[in-house]
Amino acid sequence: MHAQIAIITGSGLSSLSNILDSPTSYEYSEVGLASPTAPTHNGKLYIGAIGEKSVAVFAGRLHPYEGLSFRETVATVEKVSELGVKTLIVTNAAGGVNFDYTPGDLMLISDHIKLVKDTPLEGSNFIDMTDAYASRLRRIAKEVDSEIKEGVYFYMHGPQFETPAEIRAIRALGGDAVGMSTVAEVIKARALGMEVLGISCITNYAAGVCAEGLSAHDVEKVAKKSSGRLRSLIKGVVEKI
Repeated sequence: MHAQIAIITGSGLSSLSNILDSPTSYEYSEVGLASPTAPTHNGKLYIGAIGEKSVAVFAGRLHPYEGLSFRETVATVEKVSELGVKTLIVTNAAGGVNFDYTPGDLMLISDHIKLVKDTPLEGSNFIDMTDAYASRLRRIAKEVDSEIKEGVYFYMHGPQFETPAEIRAIRALGGDAVGMSTVAEVIKARALGMEVLGISCITNYAAGVCAEGLSAHDVEKVAKKSSGRLRSLIKGVVEKI
């Protein structure tokens, strides 16, 4: 198996595998990966093509809230590296902290904030995270979709959604969207020399932004509704890389 580009899908976004031409599918267990336990994370690897480029789609990821360490959750990224991938696209479902964001928006991740101590790295492995979310790839994405938002992703452990007070703190610290994934994968990918593009699908208003409550069902519903635009964006980016 070989691929030039890999995509890791977030909650409700497994249908991104439909972007591939003539894909071959594998259960995660067939390629030595643990199956995710989170809802809507299918645990399947698809390898196919977008134009002339070979692309792998990992439909589902592992999360620390499943009882795993950061090191255990990056097994997909290690598999990505084994496939020979040099460009990784990570997607996620996230809550909108920025008051200008509404459910259904897409946000390019320009940077992230992680205030937990865990890391996917071992020993004195000092990785430069200055351009963790490659500015080159973000420029290409904005050429494809000029309406896309851009902001900072704030990592929280979960699985509980954040409280209104936590969201106010996240906003004060510079977070535009909040979620429970992605950062461990990006750190590991950068350590392995990959160029990374991160895209959040804003699936809900974060707690306290509006009076509505939060549910995993609502997150999944909006993610699926937005997947068409996300597929078009990713296809356009891959074709321009």
